[in-house]
Amino acid sequence: MEILVQALGDGLVLGAFYSLIALGYTMVYGIIRLLNFAHGDFYMFGAFIGYTGISLLMGGSAGPGMLAIGIVFIVSIILVGMVGMGVERLAYRPLLNAPRISLLITALGVGLSLEYGSMLIWSPNYLTFPIKLPTAGIDILGANITYSQIILVLVAAALMYGLQRFVHGTLYGKAMRAISMDQTATSLMGVNINSVIAMTFFIGTTLAASAGIMTAVYYGTINFLMGFIMGLKAFTAAVLGGIGNIQGAMLGGFMLGILETAGTMVIGGAWKDVIAFAILILFLVFKPTGILGEQVTERM
Repeated sequence: MEILVQALGDGLVLGAFYSLIALGYTMVYGIIRLLNFAHGDFYMFGAFIGYTGISLLMGGSAGPGMLAIGIVFIVSIILVGMVGMGVERLAYRPLLNAPRISLLITALGVGLSLEYGSMLIWSPNYLTFPIKLPTAGIDILGANITYSQIILVLVAAALMYGLQRFVHGTLYGKAMRAISMDQTATSLMGVNINSVIAMTFFIGTTLAASAGIMTAVYYGTINFLMGFIMGLKAFTAAVLGGIGNIQGAMLGGFMLGILETAGTMVIGGAWKDVIAFAILILFLVFKPTGILGEQVTERM
């Protein structure tokens, strides 16, 4: 029971990170049918922007400061969101009517540019994040669930809830859902397609940056290649839940995080990536549409 509770607690934290990144994948796919494999590198970029901001505000101090974290968190995700909009405008928008393979190759190029651009700006080495979370927590059936874990999951849940309210309760959200169903008809209704797509990229990249900063604070180190595997796993989460479906991305992220953590505790941490991608293969073979892929008719 102790192992199960600990796996559930750790898995929920990891799943929250996966879910935030997977939401960006699924939103972009729902709008323009692009598998944006550069998305994981926006997660990495957000971690580095957060690292720089906190280092400047705190002078490299290791002591936690909630105000500094809040300021850097908001500023960093906005900056990364603006970079995401710039990438959409310069790299993706000219190719919207091109074959899908052109967009896919461009996404891979954007991802490599972000990775090695970050390496040149910061460092090819692992960097230690200047804030360390407290380890105090509560004991549940012998498992230690820290207050930091609870706060991270609650922040991620608040972001997901905010996205859900935005998509289903605003005009921009309605426009996103309309474009995902029929882009041509939506444009004939007077909707600015390019503006909505840019907003989608902004939201998706801010969510990825949020996950990047929270991951950096949680694990304590960052690296310019940290977004590659994380992005692939978030893509796996999006596929598990049903790519193009927001609720599915959330469900898939938490499901993958819990299964991966539980599997790691059983067979060892060296197999964690194998577990994640084995789950992806099984779903692609037996249920390629994902958990919610067949149950929901609208994409967003």
